[in-house]
Amino acid sequence: MIALYFAPRTRSVRVRWLLEELGVPYELRRVTFNVPKQTFDQDTPLGKLPVLEDGAVTICESGAIVEYLVERYGNGRLAPPIGSPLRGPYLQWIHFAETAFAPLGIIVWHSFYQRDADAIPQVIAGARTRAHAALAFVERALAGKDYLLGSEFSAADVMMGFTLIAARVLGVLDERYPNITRYLARLDARPALQAAAEP
Repeated sequence: MIALYFAPRTRSVRVRWLLEELGVPYELRRVTFNVPKQTFDQDTPLGKLPVLEDGAVTICESGAIVEYLVERYGNGRLAPPIGSPLRGPYLQWIHFAETAFAPLGIIVWHSFYQRDADAIPQVIAGARTRAHAALAFVERALAGKDYLLGSEFSAADVMMGFTLIAARVLGVLDERYPNITRYLARLDARPALQAAAEP
């Protein structure tokens, strides 16, 4: 059986959400999140969160885990097939959800882990500006759409949904983004996300 090392309010929510969407049985191995001092050192097989164990496979990095699970257990669900015109945009959003929103990590690191955000206001302001540029890109892309790829929910929405929820929690997401606000309301209503977000 799949085992997921999980702590609430971390990227492991993404993986649990996807497992719930896929209806794949899994064992939840709860760990206490260790607030990093300089580097991440979690009580998991790879020292990271999330970590997924599936037989002989042990992997970390939420995006990699999401892609792995969809390929292994999706049976054609939650991802357009290779060769589909939507495959490129799907992969774009899978990776954009992490790379373009790296500034959110800077805000979290200095506000909650190092607790020195007040001493570096220019760094935090710069991170917020870059995060807003990424939000504006998503806002434009969601115009007239229910989900990132159109009318169909996909694993890309799992990746992006968690990122946008983090932006909302950090106070970066505001009234400038009505398309994102409507999109998040649709995601918030999904039972799989509600199950994954439980403490």
